[in-house]
Amino acid sequence: MSNNITEQNVTEQAALVEDSRRISRIWLIPMVALSIGIWMIYYQWANQGPLITIEFNSATGIEADKTKIKTKDVEIGVVKKVALKDDLSGVIVTARIEPSSAKLLQQDSNFWLVRPRVSLSGVSGLSTLLSGPYITMEPSNNGETVTEFVALPNPPVTAAGTPGLQLTLNSNDEFAFKEGDPIIYKGLKVGEFENIYFNLEERVVYYNAFIEAPYHKLITENTKFWNTSGIRFELAANGIEVQAGSLETILTNGVTFGIPDGMPAGRKITKRAYFDIYKDYQTASDERYKLGVNFVILIEDTIRGLTIGAPVEYRGLEIGKVLDINLPATSQNQIGSEDYAIPVLITIQPSRVQQPDNRQGADFVRQQTLLWIQQGLRASLKVGNILTGGLYVDLQHYEDMEPESYQTFHGYDVIPTTSGEFAQITHKLTDVLDTINGIPFDDIAGNTNTLLKSLDETAISFQKTAQSVEHLLKDVEGAKTSRNINQTIEALDALLQNYSKGSKSHDELIDSLRAFQATMEQLTPLLQQMNKQPNSLIFADGTEPVIEPKAKDSNNE
Repeated sequence: MSNNITEQNVTEQAALVEDSRRISRIWLIPMVALSIGIWMIYYQWANQGPLITIEFNSATGIEADKTKIKTKDVEIGVVKKVALKDDLSGVIVTARIEPSSAKLLQQDSNFWLVRPRVSLSGVSGLSTLLSGPYITMEPSNNGETVTEFVALPNPPVTAAGTPGLQLTLNSNDEFAFKEGDPIIYKGLKVGEFENIYFNLEERVVYYNAFIEAPYHKLITENTKFWNTSGIRFELAANGIEVQAGSLETILTNGVTFGIPDGMPAGRKITKRAYFDIYKDYQTASDERYKLGVNFVILIEDTIRGLTIGAPVEYRGLEIGKVLDINLPATSQNQIGSEDYAIPVLITIQPSRVQQPDNRQGADFVRQQTLLWIQQGLRASLKVGNILTGGLYVDLQHYEDMEPESYQTFHGYDVIPTTSGEFAQITHKLTDVLDTINGIPFDDIAGNTNTLLKSLDETAISFQKTAQSVEHLLKDVEGAKTSRNINQTIEALDALLQNYSKGSKSHDELIDSLRAFQATMEQLTPLLQQMNKQPNSLIFADGTEPVIEPKAKDSNNE
């Protein structure tokens, strides 16, 4: 029996040893889960989008795992990390981009932070007040695929892909523009300044600008751009000029463009071109006159009021302008000498006198001007506007001028001058003042004093005589005059009493008037007969007298 028990135990132990060498099915579950996890990790790693870095000036409003990256308001990524640069010049933002958007990571793609902005051109980014700032990407289809970018400090003025024309404007004047300033055409905003670049070597400011479609078709090779910022007041020889653009350019800055009057349109511009910005329309219009023939005029009068750029006119037509005033003196014309004349450099432009704008036209103008000098052509300064006192150079023919010899000054032909209107008026006033100064006022003053003394003595004598006459009149008034006046009044009173109603004289006057009236009534038929037949007194015709009824006598009633 013990042997059976022993065999049974041995059999059980063998069975136990055999079971311990098998893998339990319970381990299949964690192994499957582990496999799924590894597969998911691999799938996530294999299909996740690329990591990119974006450099910002600051991390204002940017948070890891919160700040989104969008394009056209579609989320394409999220910020994963924000860190400082090693040199502390900015921050590096690491972001994960969706795999489907990886193709947008081109070299020319732009990133910038969208947040609320308020400027003169408008308000933007108000939606971020609730959602918070986010990074916007402007994709590009040009360039190689990259993962490192530098963010723009401000949003681009013109969105990528906008139809239109890119231009480069330059200016070396004192006025300046900033990004977003408008480009105006006939009061309409047709474009904007995009960015600014200052060339230190050339000392010229270059502006990249964009003209929107369809207005870009207006740009030709003869198009001119000029400043229209704010309100400008200019005092010139022609008077006061006021220039103002639209309300937007008055508050900020801006330029406008166009083709000056008289110029052809020219060929259209289809790719980036360079244009200058002029200070005003007149300067832009005058730019067409490329060539000019320079002359010198020697002014002996004052040049106060004459400025560089003042017009040169011939019989009222503008043919040029003043280039320079008071050129360097020569040994024959030194400041301080009695006969010193101020040299003024002027130019006559062939295009303004209907000549071709080339060397042939310039030679014709020079030869014609020299010929006219021999025929009495003279230059003078005239007042263009009394209010401003601005002067201009006037060229006129004078028949009574004597011919002058040919002169040059620093290699320039000299046009002889004559006194201007202002100088002539000054000379006349000087002559009048000299005449007045030549009057012997001292002698006149002495004679006047003597005359005044005589008049004073005469006045005293007249006063004494008047007093004597006054005493005499008082004596007469008190004696004889009063008596005569009383007698006259008494006689007049007696006469009035004699002719008063009821008196004898009054009755006699009434009877006389009645008798005269009766006589006139009797003569009335005779007068009527003579009126009809003037010869009835000589020749009797047997006509019966005309009997007219008489008026009833009021006294016979």
